[in-house]
Amino acid sequence: MEKHWKSVIPRSICDYFFDVQRKVSSKDDIPPVIATPHHYLISIYRCQLYFVAVVMTEVSPLFVTEFLHRVVETFIDYFSECTESILKEHYVIVYELLDEMLDNGFPLATESNVLKELIKPPNILRTIANTVTGKSNVSDTLPTGQLSNVPWRRTGVKYTNNEAYFDVIEEVDAIIDRNGATVFAEIQGYVDCCVKLTGMPDLTLSFMNPRLLDDVSFHPCVRFKRWEAERVLSFVPPDGNFRLMSYHIGSQGIVAIPLYIKHNISFREGSAGRMELQVGPKQTMGKHVENVVLEMMMPKCVLNVSLNPSQGKYTFDPHSKTMSWEVGKVEPGKTPSLKGSITTLSSSPLPDANPPITVNFTIPQLTVSGLKVNRLDMYGEKYKPFKGVKYITKAGRFQVRT
Repeated sequence: MEKHWKSVIPRSICDYFFDVQRKVSSKDDIPPVIATPHHYLISIYRCQLYFVAVVMTEVSPLFVTEFLHRVVETFIDYFSECTESILKEHYVIVYELLDEMLDNGFPLATESNVLKELIKPPNILRTIANTVTGKSNVSDTLPTGQLSNVPWRRTGVKYTNNEAYFDVIEEVDAIIDRNGATVFAEIQGYVDCCVKLTGMPDLTLSFMNPRLLDDVSFHPCVRFKRWEAERVLSFVPPDGNFRLMSYHIGSQGIVAIPLYIKHNISFREGSAGRMELQVGPKQTMGKHVENVVLEMMMPKCVLNVSLNPSQGKYTFDPHSKTMSWEVGKVEPGKTPSLKGSITTLSSSPLPDANPPITVNFTIPQLTVSGLKVNRLDMYGEKYKPFKGVKYITKAGRFQVRT
């Protein structure tokens, strides 16, 4: 799928991207900016799809990258998910959205509220009606918020139930060495909101320990001067779902590692090897660690594994050499284990190093940094909304070296 704005660029420009893609072993190794003789290719990888922007002049790469991420978020907002089949199914709406989001190569309407007034989200009844009448999803009128000083919020919003929900989500990126010491650790956090409030409310959100937040980025609705002066988020919220802020905490002293993994992997001369893994909670403040999954990319010499898990189940793909152990929930005081043998090619040499372990997990009602919402106040409207805050800690790029 391709979309051109200023001029038609030949599809052969993508060959530069495909050449780089063939040379790398992992999708993460593709450089985000690829320079060609006359263009720059700036790409992101999300939802198992590559989104590539072709730029003819020098421009800030982060500007283009942010726009590509906004395109993906818009597709997810409209279609619930962003997959190859979904995009093909809604071909027309995808092109209509791209036409509105970029005007002659410059970002124009990127706010979800504005776009939904311009182009109606698809549903079964509207699709049938459009098929019969030959109409499109494009609105005949200009969005009410497009020309106001709060373009992210439409006017005349009404709800019978007024509610505001905030999700504080933290992802832990870490590298743990073979002895269990932390080589690198940082937290990527964000506050996602679902706000359904009548009228034009003005909200203030305060934190118990805002000093933790020194590297932050905000939605355009946040009044930045108020944050700098008082460390309080003051904003007129968009209607519906949006990301209020993102933050980064890089001090290793603050980052508590919520899991420990004991490992013993050995490959012997001949045709056998041994593996023993043990996982347990650590610094979780009594919370359960859920959806724990351990993955290992075995060396090419491994033919099969025969393992016995004390909890959960394991799978091994002989083609990709990936061993995955779905542990599930790890409760305080319990240490699930996985033991067994590794079958290798008898003629092949021993691997130079043991494979690293990639860990995934979620911990509900916990933020590793200790960030907590203090209070939420509303001004400008007289009703009392229902308010809720949820905390989640997840694994980002969490790797244990063996």
